[in-house]
Amino acid sequence: MADPRPLSAAPARGTCVVQAPAKINLHLEVLGLRSDGFHELAMVMQSIDLMDRLHLADRADGRIELSADCPGLPLDQDNLIVRAAEALRRHVGRAGLGATMRLDKRIPVGAGLAGGSSDAAAALVGLDALWGLGLPRQDLHGLAADLGSDVPFCLEGGTVLCFGRGERLEPLPPRSVPPLGVLLLKHPRLSVSTPWAYRLCRERRGAEYLRGEEAFERRRRALRTSSLVQALRGLAPLPPIRNDLESVVAAEIAGIGTGMGLLRSCEGALAVAMSGSGPSLFALFPDPAAAARARSALAGELAEAGFDSWCCRFLPHGASLVESGRER
Repeated sequence: MADPRPLSAAPARGTCVVQAPAKINLHLEVLGLRSDGFHELAMVMQSIDLMDRLHLADRADGRIELSADCPGLPLDQDNLIVRAAEALRRHVGRAGLGATMRLDKRIPVGAGLAGGSSDAAAALVGLDALWGLGLPRQDLHGLAADLGSDVPFCLEGGTVLCFGRGERLEPLPPRSVPPLGVLLLKHPRLSVSTPWAYRLCRERRGAEYLRGEEAFERRRRALRTSSLVQALRGLAPLPPIRNDLESVVAAEIAGIGTGMGLLRSCEGALAVAMSGSGPSLFALFPDPAAAARARSALAGELAEAGFDSWCCRFLPHGASLVESGRER
């Protein structure tokens, strides 16, 4: 779509702030390999209220600039925020659009919490508003899927069944999800590369992979009617959480076993698991107050083992605009 304004015209000045929530995996099943070389997945993903914030300001010179309060974070094309901005600008055919962006980073990096993907989703949401584009939701989802497998979920958020590479979404109704509490752990010296984790899974579990769309669809149907989905709808007790990457990653990273042991020792924990490709770990509790009590009881052991910890709640949404203002 061509920009109807003269090339010399400056865009309307404005600012906005977008929240970018982390996610945890309530189910992660590696079904097999797709024809494009990616893994076929069946997942349940959940947004939580550990969030980055992306501050955006319009600029008239067509430049895209990013800063962050996280030392060592790339601020160029290696950052999904910059790539999202440039993809959005190409999509609408308006190369003169520009923005200054500042990221307040709270989601730990390399943690299996989709922090980078959520930041990319926040950039799409924020720049669509900042630049006054008003794109249809399906356009944003198309851009999100091109940026990364988790970005479409981070755009939508809430409690979602995710299939394919993770880009095929089937949300569960927000009102059906119980108000569980989350105790989240991450050792600051541990980081996991997602591609490495999936390569390792293929090496260790490849012989068990399903083959073909018919087999994949059987597992999708099973997840849609599973005891986990029934529990999330308030119709059954919460079952153990499945993450097919957990055992292969934990075998290589000793700290994961330590953290899992600490969480399993918590009174009242309903389920304990690794999130995504790790190394973040979490326990679910009947409510946020129970998670806070468990964190307090574990405080000494967590400090001794070197873990950072957060008490979190489920969120019914993904990246969301929290402030905006325009000047003309």
